[in-house]
Amino acid sequence: MELEITADTTALSYWLNWRVLLCSIWVFTPMVGALLMLCKYEDSDYLKSGRGEIQRDVDKDFCGDEAWRPCLKVIHPLWLLAYRVTAFFLLLAILVAKVVVSGGVIYYYYTQWTFTLLTIYFGFGSLLSIYGSFWYNKTRRMGMGVQHVGSDAENGTYVLLEHEENGLNNQEKNYVLPVAVKCSYVFQAIFQTNAGAVMLTDCIYWFIIFPFLTIKDYNLSLLTVTMHSVNAVLLLGDAMLNCLQVPFVRISLFVLWTGAFVIFQWIIHACVSIWWPYPFLDLSSPYAPVWYLMVGLMHIPCYAFFALIVGSKRLLLSKWFPLSCQC
Repeated sequence: MELEITADTTALSYWLNWRVLLCSIWVFTPMVGALLMLCKYEDSDYLKSGRGEIQRDVDKDFCGDEAWRPCLKVIHPLWLLAYRVTAFFLLLAILVAKVVVSGGVIYYYYTQWTFTLLTIYFGFGSLLSIYGSFWYNKTRRMGMGVQHVGSDAENGTYVLLEHEENGLNNQEKNYVLPVAVKCSYVFQAIFQTNAGAVMLTDCIYWFIIFPFLTIKDYNLSLLTVTMHSVNAVLLLGDAMLNCLQVPFVRISLFVLWTGAFVIFQWIIHACVSIWWPYPFLDLSSPYAPVWYLMVGLMHIPCYAFFALIVGSKRLLLSKWFPLSCQC
C-alpha cells in the first residue's frame, strides 16, 4: 500500500521544526537508555560468565542448552525441532510469496523487517535444535547424568550445566562450550527482540491501521492477513515449547530494533521525497509527536504481555509438573 506524499521531505524546512525535535527526543532517548541498560546489565555479566566460569571449570557442558531444550523432560527435543522446521518453511514460503507479489519494496515496512527476523529465528533455532538433539542422544548413549542448574532471569545470562564426565575429553569440551554459549546468546536475543516486535506489529496493524486509518484503494489480501496473524501464533507456540526467558532488561533489544527502523526511514526521506509506509511516521503532521510518543509507549505493554505469557507458562508448569519442568 502506497500513501500520498504530503510534503517534500527533502526540504530543509521539513526537518528544522519543533515537531521533528520532539519526535527525535521520543526516538533517541529510549535508544540511549536501552544501550545503557545493555552495557550495565548484559555485557559485563556475559563476558564474565563466558570467559571466567567456562575456562575455570572444564567439567561443565553446553551452558546454552535453553536454545534447544523443551520445557518438560517428557518432551523429546526432536518435537521442538520438528515444530521449528515446520514454522521456518511456512514463514519462508509466505515471505517468498510476498516478495514475488510485491517485490523488494516490502522491506520498506516494519512488518517485513520483523517477519524476516522471525524467519531467521526459526531457521537458526532449527539448526540449534538439530545440534541439541544430536547432543541429547549422545549424552544418553554415554550414560551421562545431566542436571540443569538454571538461568539468571533478571539479566538473561546463563548458568552452566553440571554433569559427571564419562567419556568426553577436555579438548572436545573446550571446543564445544564457547560456540554453544555464543550461539545460544544470539538466539535468545533474537527471540526476545521478536517477542516485542511481533506483538507491536500485529497490534499496530489490527488496532490502528486497519480499523481507524482510511487508506486509498486498500485491499485486504490473504498474504497481508497471514503475515499479521501467523507470526504471533508461531512465536507463541515456540514460546510454549521452549525454555527461553523474557527478562525485562531485554526490552532494550526491542527498542533498538524499532529505533533502527525509524532512523532508516528518516535517512531515506531526507534523501528522497517519497511516501511514508505508515501515516503516523509523517513528520509534517501536527500530531506527529503524539503519534511517536504513543507508539513508543506501546513497546512496554507489548513486551510485557509476551513476558507475562512466558512467565505464566513457567509458573503453571512448575506447579503442575514439578518433576518434569525444565524452565
